[in-house]
Amino acid sequence: MAMQDVRDRGLVLLGCGKMGSAMLEGWLKDGLPAASVWVIDPKPSDWLQAQGVYLNAELPADPAIVLIAVKPQMMGDALPQIAAMGGGGTLVLSIAAGTTIAHFEEIFGQDTPVIRAMPNTPAAVGRGITAIVGNPRSSADQMDMAETLLSAVGQVVRLESEEQMDAVTGLSGSGPAYVFHMIECMAKAGEAEGLDPELAMALAKATVAGAGALAEQSGEAPAQLRRNVTSPNGTTQAGLEVLMDEETGLPPLIRRTVGAAANRSRELRNG
Repeated sequence: MAMQDVRDRGLVLLGCGKMGSAMLEGWLKDGLPAASVWVIDPKPSDWLQAQGVYLNAELPADPAIVLIAVKPQMMGDALPQIAAMGGGGTLVLSIAAGTTIAHFEEIFGQDTPVIRAMPNTPAAVGRGITAIVGNPRSSADQMDMAETLLSAVGQVVRLESEEQMDAVTGLSGSGPAYVFHMIECMAKAGEAEGLDPELAMALAKATVAGAGALAEQSGEAPAQLRRNVTSPNGTTQAGLEVLMDEETGLPPLIRRTVGAAANRSRELRNG
């Protein structure tokens, strides 16, 4: 029902960079007609121009949804173009990092349904995870609509309160960068043990990607998967004794890492 509303009334996408393009590609693939989509983007890619959507054209007066996918620093220039859509009929869905629901309520009005979402970069390959939370004006149908649209680029989870966004930012929002760095470190360690750099990097990438896929697709908890590959007094146990050290290993390091990112998110939010 909710997605029929999008087909009938239209969707406005404000900003179509990597994340916006990944979402749009997913929607079109899932059957959303190009004629139901209006995109505002000052520098449209060749790909975007070939999709058949309305591009930088006159916008519908009452679309079902406006999805804000511009970088926070571009918000000031972009939002005035759509501010008139506030007031209740149109859902405002934002994937702009760090911009609060209250900020959108100031621009669009208190009666406007607003949903804030935090995706992460694996969305570019359809493997993202997005956390969403709405203001009291956003209906159950509108939450379902947001979840359906964001599912085009991966999994979606719902938060209990907007305050949890800082923790989400520290864990899944910034988390891909932590994993990329772990791949770098594993490859460097392989080099130090005598492997060719390209081979070490190939092994590190495939190991992290494969372990992640196994963790997601297996019915077992990560702790059990870890135990499954750890023979008593074997090579894996020797490595884990270093990695799992409660004082010098990964547990305190990851706790500080996620905590630092979450705290920075709080600082940015509070100005």
